[in-house]
Amino acid sequence: MRRLILDLRYAMRSLRRDRKSVALALVALALGIGATTVIFSVVYSVLIDPFPYKNSEQLVHIYIHDLAQPGQYGPTYHTAKTFFDYKAQNHVFSDMMACTGLYLVYRLGNSTYRTVAAFFDPAMFSGLGVRPMLGREITESDGEPDAPPVFVISDRMWREKFNRDPKVLGMTLTLAGRSRALIGIMPPRFLMLDADIWIPMKITAEMTAAAAGGPASEPLYVFTIARLRPGISLQQAAANVDVIAHNEAGMHPELFPKQFKVFVGTIADRWTRKLHLMVYILLGAVLTLLLIACGNVANLLLLRASVREKELAVRAAIGASRRDLIRIVLAESFVLALAGTVIGCLLAYGGIQWVKATIPPGSIPAEAEIRLNSVTLLATVVVALLTTLLCGLAPALRASRFDIRRQLSNTGKGADASSPPGWLPTILVSIQISLAIVLLAGGGLMMRTFLALMDVDVGFDAENILVAPVIFPNGQYTTAATKQIFFQQLLPRIAALPGVISLTLSDSLPVVRANPSELNIPGSAHSQTWTCVFDLVDDDYFGTIRLPLLRGRLLSAADIDSARYVAVINRKFAHDFFGESNPIGRTIELKELNSLMAVPRQKPFEIVGIVGDARNDGLVNDTRPEAFIPHTITALADDTILVRTAVSPDSIQENMRQAVSSIDQNVALADTAPLERILHREFLTGPEFGFLLLTVFAGIGMILSAIGVFSMMSYTVSLQTHDIGIRMALGAQPESVLRMVLWGGLRPVLAGVLIGLAMSLALTRLMASQLYGVSATDPWTLLGVILVLGSVGMIACFLPARRATKVDPLVAVRYE
Repeated sequence: MRRLILDLRYAMRSLRRDRKSVALALVALALGIGATTVIFSVVYSVLIDPFPYKNSEQLVHIYIHDLAQPGQYGPTYHTAKTFFDYKAQNHVFSDMMACTGLYLVYRLGNSTYRTVAAFFDPAMFSGLGVRPMLGREITESDGEPDAPPVFVISDRMWREKFNRDPKVLGMTLTLAGRSRALIGIMPPRFLMLDADIWIPMKITAEMTAAAAGGPASEPLYVFTIARLRPGISLQQAAANVDVIAHNEAGMHPELFPKQFKVFVGTIADRWTRKLHLMVYILLGAVLTLLLIACGNVANLLLLRASVREKELAVRAAIGASRRDLIRIVLAESFVLALAGTVIGCLLAYGGIQWVKATIPPGSIPAEAEIRLNSVTLLATVVVALLTTLLCGLAPALRASRFDIRRQLSNTGKGADASSPPGWLPTILVSIQISLAIVLLAGGGLMMRTFLALMDVDVGFDAENILVAPVIFPNGQYTTAATKQIFFQQLLPRIAALPGVISLTLSDSLPVVRANPSELNIPGSAHSQTWTCVFDLVDDDYFGTIRLPLLRGRLLSAADIDSARYVAVINRKFAHDFFGESNPIGRTIELKELNSLMAVPRQKPFEIVGIVGDARNDGLVNDTRPEAFIPHTITALADDTILVRTAVSPDSIQENMRQAVSSIDQNVALADTAPLERILHREFLTGPEFGFLLLTVFAGIGMILSAIGVFSMMSYTVSLQTHDIGIRMALGAQPESVLRMVLWGGLRPVLAGVLIGLAMSLALTRLMASQLYGVSATDPWTLLGVILVLGSVGMIACFLPARRATKVDPLVAVRYE
């Protein structure tokens, strides 16, 4: 121990004498370890331990894969009857739990709020192993129909609405038409379904949607969670449930797709399946960055050891063993690794806050908490130890193998001027350059993808449109007539607000979502299933979003008021199903529409007009055939007000809420936001997340590579000062010296560029599913990367080479 302490003290004194190289090494280590710690934290918090529930790795969802829609998981909701059949007949689950989520409107003081609430079977809390952190637990008796009505809230709601006041226990709120008492506050990470209010309800197989405020004619759909028995795999569970599901489909075909397969996945799959690949890409990128950092530090220490060979030779001559010399050099690398780890953790703390702010909303579970914890800190320590080994091993072995007699006979103060550091530093530089090329190529492709998505033409004018979903109280406004009366009062008041140009009502959101349906066209025979999407809108929809009329007419106010069965279709619809014939006057049948009707009616829609195409299935998918029909034919649409403004859309939100409250204080506007912001959140935050992180990593890799090239060149020039001085004394011109030194530095750079180009062509193919508008082997991106990194390498070589041309021959010779 005493020898170790002495070695560490000597290492610190030695490092203080070489502040420049130590600073560069610390920068490299801190950036590499900091970035690695950030991504380790994300991977652990999102993919390994995102949930606070008891044995959460055993918790699974049951998905019904519609084989007609490959690549989609299907819903995690099942009818209450199906849930109980699964529960009674399965042999693979030790427990099954159910709840149903919905939007609730409640009054608090003088304000109306909308929140996600969940009616849950009381057994769910005990099944998940979660207890309230304040108040009492939910018991089985709380779910009985005649039990006193109670509820619990999330820590988030307690913090945001009640400022963490413990006296709120016992207060009452009117929820779902009943006054209920608050009896508990859940822990911060209990956010199943991202709900803020939990209402106990004994769920039975006979329940209909009326139990959760829906129509009695609809079945109750419940969010289902199951716990695997020990030793049961996901595949075994899926095989068992698949048999039960197909038996159910035989008795109730209307509840299942025509052809389907059951999939059982962990509860994390539901959230992170879209983020998995990007997280793994980022993990590969950060490990690549760590390799660059390790190579950089190893190079710096190797070059430093070359300068110190005389000192180490003297130590060997007076009795130091090979083990002693290795221990001295490893002690220095350990001190560097320790200091780099401390600085890296500080950088990681800030990096985690930035990553949390850039992760796409809805792509990770609400329960996941990305933070530095004991596991990620332990991983950081392991990374630091590995870094110590990787960075210090090569120079330590070199330090123990030199020729003592040759070093002692050399009269210089450093290493033998005639023996530069050797081939290993140049190889390490080439490796750093090649890895940086891969990172820059990945970052460049994600940047091209992001820019391509930003440039997508959505087919209409999305600027200055405010999106305002309307949430009605449960059990109220359940008919099309009562809703129509409400909007006939509300829409003129909003239209009169300052800054409002026009407004419309729709149950969908342009680009983001529309209602899918099977399609039938009377008089048209077809062997395959026809599908389209449809929107429930009013007569001002096309003018508000500025969708051009191509043929026929638009929906009229009379169509809306009378709930006529007429439709306007887009150009894609007309082209796919009618070809060159005129569709005006033809009729269509939307089978899915019956499920939205309070009283299903089989009635075809007459086509009265054709409008231009607008994106209706995201930014990257082709536009689907679309039909626009009057929203007044049903009361079950999700009503959303779209307002085009002459001012900032955010500036009219409060006035709109006041207009709603002036008609009915129990109605709320939910999640109001400009359409452009919603489109950015839905479709651009994911590519932006990958682009930003890969760009940051690529930038750090480029900086570290430049440091590596600059350090190697600087040390090489310092070691060859005597040789350069003699050359210049014998008549060598500065230009020839510049070319000689520059070529010596550019060789590993060029080799690294060629190797990196080959690696990029192979590895960027793994990113193909994350790209849009650019191929994984895009030549312009690769050319730009080569030019950028080649220029950086040239500058890093030129500065030391230029310094070499200023060597004074007399000083160089006198130095020796």
